[in-house]
Amino acid sequence: MNKKTLLKLEYNKIIDLLTEQASSFSGKERCRRLKPKTNLAEITLMQEETAAAFTRIVKKGRPSFGGSNPVGESLKRLEIGAALGSGELLRICKLLETAGRAKAYGRHENNDDSSDCLDPLFDQLEPLTLLTTEIRRCILEEDEISDDASSTLKQIRRSMNQINDKVHSTLSSLVNGSLRTYLQDPIITMRGDRYCIPVKAEYRSQVSGLIHDQSATGSTLFIEPMAVVKLNNDLKELYAKEQEEIQIILARLSADTADYVDAIRTDYQIMTDLDFIFARGSLALNMNASKPILNTEGRIHIREGRHPLLDKRKVVPITLTLGDTFDLLIVTGPNTGGKTVSLKTVGLFTLMGQAGLHIPALDRSELAVFENVYADIGDEQSIEQSLSTFSSHMTNIVSFLKHVDERSLVLFDELGAGTDPTEGAALAIAILSHLHQKGIRTMATTHYSELKVYALSTPGVENACCEFDLETLAPTYHLLIGIPGKSNAFAIAGKLGLPDYIIEDAKTHLTEQDESFEDLLTDLETSKRTIQKEQEEIASYKRELERLKAEARQKQEKLEAQKERILKEANEKAHAILADAKETADETMRNFHKFGKANISAAEMEKEREKLRQKMAATASKSQLGDTKPHRQHKPGDFKLGESVKVLSMNLTGTVTSLPDSRGNVTVQMGILRSQVHISDLEIIEEAPSYSAKQMKRTSKGKMRMGKSFSVSPEINLLGKTVDEAIAELDKYLDDAYLAHLSSVRVVHGKGTGALRSGIHTYLRRQKHVKSFRLGAFGEGDAGVTIVEFK
Repeated sequence: MNKKTLLKLEYNKIIDLLTEQASSFSGKERCRRLKPKTNLAEITLMQEETAAAFTRIVKKGRPSFGGSNPVGESLKRLEIGAALGSGELLRICKLLETAGRAKAYGRHENNDDSSDCLDPLFDQLEPLTLLTTEIRRCILEEDEISDDASSTLKQIRRSMNQINDKVHSTLSSLVNGSLRTYLQDPIITMRGDRYCIPVKAEYRSQVSGLIHDQSATGSTLFIEPMAVVKLNNDLKELYAKEQEEIQIILARLSADTADYVDAIRTDYQIMTDLDFIFARGSLALNMNASKPILNTEGRIHIREGRHPLLDKRKVVPITLTLGDTFDLLIVTGPNTGGKTVSLKTVGLFTLMGQAGLHIPALDRSELAVFENVYADIGDEQSIEQSLSTFSSHMTNIVSFLKHVDERSLVLFDELGAGTDPTEGAALAIAILSHLHQKGIRTMATTHYSELKVYALSTPGVENACCEFDLETLAPTYHLLIGIPGKSNAFAIAGKLGLPDYIIEDAKTHLTEQDESFEDLLTDLETSKRTIQKEQEEIASYKRELERLKAEARQKQEKLEAQKERILKEANEKAHAILADAKETADETMRNFHKFGKANISAAEMEKEREKLRQKMAATASKSQLGDTKPHRQHKPGDFKLGESVKVLSMNLTGTVTSLPDSRGNVTVQMGILRSQVHISDLEIIEEAPSYSAKQMKRTSKGKMRMGKSFSVSPEINLLGKTVDEAIAELDKYLDDAYLAHLSSVRVVHGKGTGALRSGIHTYLRRQKHVKSFRLGAFGEGDAGVTIVEFK
């Protein structure tokens, strides 16, 4: 890949961002060495690895590979039989521990059986847990070996501690006893590896011992008393034995580690690879990037791509196509309008995609794999370019025109600028025609109108422009494919305050053909904007229609499920009621035969009849499946002779022929049947209501017609409706029921989540003609029904 192109397109800055995501030294080195590939299979594998790492990071977070430090030199020493120091062993141990954590991270959860291309890498990791456990047991820190590393070391250190205690005890007794007056300070100090006491120089003869040091002034001598000389000698000897035992321990650990050199080296390589892969995944996450589709047909289709080095909160996405119906794209428009950014975005996306990196664009963006990318992009744009600048650009162009082929991508920024406009435009057209004839994918930016005409008149060449807002004199940075850019020089000059007469004079110097061409560009740009806006509105309508269809489908499925459940419950209740009815009928027949054969008293017969009546009443309450309406409990004083009543247990109507006795029983004549019934089993039948003139309607023929309120049902079913639908229907129903003089009604809303019930209760609290309301009791529908009483 052309090195100058990598620099011009700022590929190195992407690599810097990638390197920051790696956590190990070797991983960072892999990132720094990353270059775009040209083999499609290799690129595809890298893209899949990046996608797998991206997915894992989103699900489980970013793993750390910071412990995988280079251990290659240590492994070479182990291979030749050398012993490692404690620091080297700890670094190997840390590498293996990091491998263990990485392997645990790589395992899939119990409910997640999805696999990806990273599974083989995680599976190859060998944490060598026994080895790391042994190293950690023996080596506490880089300069500290554990007492438990060996029994010999433990015994040596125990002896050293005992001698240390004796030395301190002996010296403490001397310092605080007989030698106290001879000392500079009552302390115990160390000189070399020997315990000493600070003795005043004038008392040297009073303290027997070995002089190890003296102060700078000579007034203090550091003497090792003879009483501890032997103890210090023993201590020094034990120290030498300790160091010898430590070397034995390190040699043993090194020999154990040498058995796994190949596994450790493999772990290190895999950890480096994983760190490199997850750095790519982290960069994709930070950029909100996606995996591109790759091809070798030279086809590029970027969907709302954002330049990765610009602020993602401010950058305007571009949508661009190249290499499908046309292989040469000419982008025109005013300065600072985003032409160079669009050019660099295409080139940088191509390099990133071929390096296995995701690109910050929408899914299903497509990139082509090129053998080489050539770019001639100036760092600055100026209308005062010198000949030397033109020469440098031409030198660059000539250098790569010798090598370009159909597997190359060529990018020009302000092609032909810096020289006479007529000659520059002619030269630019000649260069672009040469590349177009060879079928080379090319993108160029320019100010020249001649190139706009060339693109309009040449098959396989397309115009594009960066949109410009004349009201604000600012570019919008939107790239419009198929429309050449307008210069807008007169409009910009006028907005900036140039007198109108100068602008009008300038227009006289334009040919009629030039004016017509500029007007055509304006019409094309306006039409393009209108079409794009309409397409966006159509797409929005489609999305809304899909959403409404989905909601309707969900509601229909919910209603079907409720219908099936209600039918099932009704069938089960009906079956149970039929079974109870059959049992009651069988028992009645048995009692009838028994009473006919035996001499049974009337009291016993009445007792049996009362039991049967109660059972029938209970069965009837079950059979009403939510249709029952609670009757008012009457007092004995409510009943009058001749009053019409309904016997609930028999579902018969009759007339009261005797007032209630002391036990609450009344005699009721029901046709030819005359029976004593308790008042709790009776309901007084109200007289037919008298209706007001408002409730009557007169037809055109002068006849009176009853209003529809006379046929109002005592129940309304709101199952399956939304709160708004239910309230609208309930409001009209309550008005009709109230006008029909119904004392109470039943509102069936079901249990469900309780949202419909809550909405209905909130509405009922605000109704002035509602006296009270309550949930249904057992047998009335329970919490699935609300009983409403009117004033």
